[in-house]
Amino acid sequence: MEHLLGQEWDISPAGGATGEAFIAEKDGQKLFLKRNSSPFLAVLSAEGIVPKLMWTKRLENGDVITAQHWMEGRELSQQEMNNIRVAKLLQKIHQSDPLLSMLKRLGKSPLRPESILTEIETGLSSDVTDIPIIKQAIHFLQNNLLLIECDEKVVCHCDVNHNNWLMTETDGLFLIDWDGAVIGDPAIDLGILLYSYVPREEWNEWLARYGKKLDAGLEMRMKWHTVSQLVLSIQWHHRRKRYEERNDLLHKLETLLMAG
Repeated sequence: MEHLLGQEWDISPAGGATGEAFIAEKDGQKLFLKRNSSPFLAVLSAEGIVPKLMWTKRLENGDVITAQHWMEGRELSQQEMNNIRVAKLLQKIHQSDPLLSMLKRLGKSPLRPESILTEIETGLSSDVTDIPIIKQAIHFLQNNLLLIECDEKVVCHCDVNHNNWLMTETDGLFLIDWDGAVIGDPAIDLGILLYSYVPREEWNEWLARYGKKLDAGLEMRMKWHTVSQLVLSIQWHHRRKRYEERNDLLHKLETLLMAG
């Protein structure tokens, strides 16, 4: 990184799971650098969904480095996820033709519920599959698979938790960390957001801001995708021996399934 920018830049790790992100500072200037970001980042920047992309450079070894304008800010609180601006930005993302076109050009095909279910049925370790609430969740997914067909295919972020929403000091709102983006049913994002942050009695109001009406079909699709995401997250944490987080998710899964 120093070779790329010059010795006068102070470069430090930015954290994150991959270890591929860095912060570069010089004379009051601050950049967010990432190694091998998806070309998708340029469209996200152009659409105003992530902080502005400053430049992209290819290294001799083939790695690509992107630099974004560093935005001072904070993540949203859990309560702020019920804000109209969150609903409107998610609506903008789901309705964006440039985002959808770019993901298709990058070779992404729509994520189908059958594929998600197959990943769960074949990918869970036996000790996770043996947990009673996981068995119940798999039965729910199997029994309701035919009820969640959806012709609407949009770009889904797939990790819309409050930690990935950035409110800047200048009152800008961004959704960051797009490594897991897919083409799929908007209920993938809507379900996990509503179940995690919005009281059930306020779903109609939140969805009205987003531009949808709550009906039995959408409710089933949101529940199905939320259950599937929780099961996959439980497996992810279990594999990494993060048992406290796993147990929290198991409790959420049980609450969701018991709610009827």
